[in-house]
Amino acid sequence: MADHDDVPDYHRASAPASTQLPQQAEKLNVLLVTRGHPFDRDSFFDVFESNPDIQYSSVEHPAAQYMFNPEMAKKFDCYVQYDMPGIEFGSGAPKYFEPPEFYKEGVRAMGDVGCPLVILHHCAAAWPAWPEWSEIVGGQFLYTPMQSRGVDCLDSGYNIDVKHAVSPVLEHPITQGIEPFEIVDEVYLSQVFEDSVIPLFTSNWEFNRNNFYSAANAVVRGQLNCNKGWHHPSGSNVVGWIKTYKNAPVVYLQFGDGPEAYQNPNFRRILAQAIQWAASDEARSWAHETYKKSTLKG
Repeated sequence: MADHDDVPDYHRASAPASTQLPQQAEKLNVLLVTRGHPFDRDSFFDVFESNPDIQYSSVEHPAAQYMFNPEMAKKFDCYVQYDMPGIEFGSGAPKYFEPPEFYKEGVRAMGDVGCPLVILHHCAAAWPAWPEWSEIVGGQFLYTPMQSRGVDCLDSGYNIDVKHAVSPVLEHPITQGIEPFEIVDEVYLSQVFEDSVIPLFTSNWEFNRNNFYSAANAVVRGQLNCNKGWHHPSGSNVVGWIKTYKNAPVVYLQFGDGPEAYQNPNFRRILAQAIQWAASDEARSWAHETYKKSTLKG
């Protein structure tokens, strides 16, 4: 018989979590959506387990697609998306596919009723065959050359585990208490729709092709960390923003690739404040008024 205190580590690995359906309570109910891109699960989920102001449920694709409709969304205060659906990797170029119609209709209906979204990192690459998704995000990471907003674009660039300095550029509840800070994280040279977003954070990294590697070289040709023959134009240094999708407040944060970023206290605070703001009456009112003004102009 083992000693009564001798319990394997895997029995101690995570904090107990409720298995009850979420109820409106003092804590915010968050739906965390994942799958489509690899990540360090334990250290990522610890970001949410360590947040005392939320209770969260996690769902993966493809089952997650059934959660995107107002009926399901009303059970949650905010969706946090760390998913990357719509891409199948294999030998040669990745295959892209559109979401099912019920998912598209559900996402649009969520926008109509103002369901908040906090979108993280590689989720900017999701659904490349459905252009509406990039408009919801406010930008797009391209794994292969393709059109973005009707313009032919090269594949995007990546650089993993870069130490760079991030600075807030707007006084806002999400940037509250955040001073310029360093983070080790993956950066993207990708499409940022600056005419459609309100910047919150910028990076001091130089966003030009000399400091990035071609995504297509990696996923199509198997040449990791290579920018040979890739001449991407310089891009935006905006790495966090807010915007609206219809009546819904949307936050995008480029941060959050790996364990070192997850453990960064500034990343954790920014993400926590992003969730708090997106789920607030203030954010919903702002999104509603912004959308109403845009429809009047239209």
